[in-house]
Amino acid sequence: MRGLYVAAAALVFGPAAWAETPKVVTDFGPVHSLVSMVMGDLGTPEILLPMGGDAHDFQLRPSQARDLDSADLVIWVGPEMTPWLGRALESLGNGTSLPLLDASETLARGFSEDAAEHDHESHDHGHEGVDPHAWLEPENARIWLGLIAEALAQADPAQAAVYRANADAAQEQVTTIEADVAAVLAPIQDKPFAAAHDAYGYFAAHFGLNNLGSLRIGDAAPSGAQHLAELQAMLTDKGATCVFPEVNHQDDGVRQMAEATGAKLGAALDPEGSALTPGPALYGDLMRGLAKDLAECLADQ
Repeated sequence: MRGLYVAAAALVFGPAAWAETPKVVTDFGPVHSLVSMVMGDLGTPEILLPMGGDAHDFQLRPSQARDLDSADLVIWVGPEMTPWLGRALESLGNGTSLPLLDASETLARGFSEDAAEHDHESHDHGHEGVDPHAWLEPENARIWLGLIAEALAQADPAQAAVYRANADAAQEQVTTIEADVAAVLAPIQDKPFAAAHDAYGYFAAHFGLNNLGSLRIGDAAPSGAQHLAELQAMLTDKGATCVFPEVNHQDDGVRQMAEATGAKLGAALDPEGSALTPGPALYGDLMRGLAKDLAECLADQ
């Protein structure tokens, strides 16, 4: 790929399609799950980030670099989420890159207002201020399934109908997941809360949640004293019900915020599915898990 990120509308393939099922490499759990649904019984995509790994900060093993170099198709969120993969693709691979966040069809949004005002110059992101956690918007999951199916159909025309049918079925699954999550969250939509990490903008907006903010603004930004003081004042003023830590992140600051504001400490949220077993079921498990963890804390108050 050598520095070229190919958007969905401009996929570039060689003169001949692959004779076998394409070798597909994905970045991490949510994307791997969606690709697995579309590939179905035809093949299994590779996943670079292991369970428990940090999507924002990861070092490829030599064997993974070889897998990436020999991949026919790399499907990933984009350098905003996994900058290490963006750097690797500048020198590895001759296949096709599909950065889903770059697709014109993707419903992209910025971080919170606080994050938008923060200086992002030191961040390792390709699009300043763009929130990469777009899979938490169910409509994006449906859109991405269609884009993934078309990329695979172009790569493997003999199985194009299968990929498209699998995507159609998976989109229906996402709609069912969406309805399940909405039902769980409906009783607690007005309950104010805060989180450790500014990762829930898509999820909160789609399901109408009262997310007051996060300790860590943006994605990789450290927490400044002024921001924490302002957040503490707002949570106290609004009567925040819960403050949620996050898997793979230190929770000392979250505990201190909960104690200072009188909010309950919720379960550690896992917006990237890093604690879940990779596979086609991960996307549903991730979305339902978020809803369950939020509702269990917020409904108790």
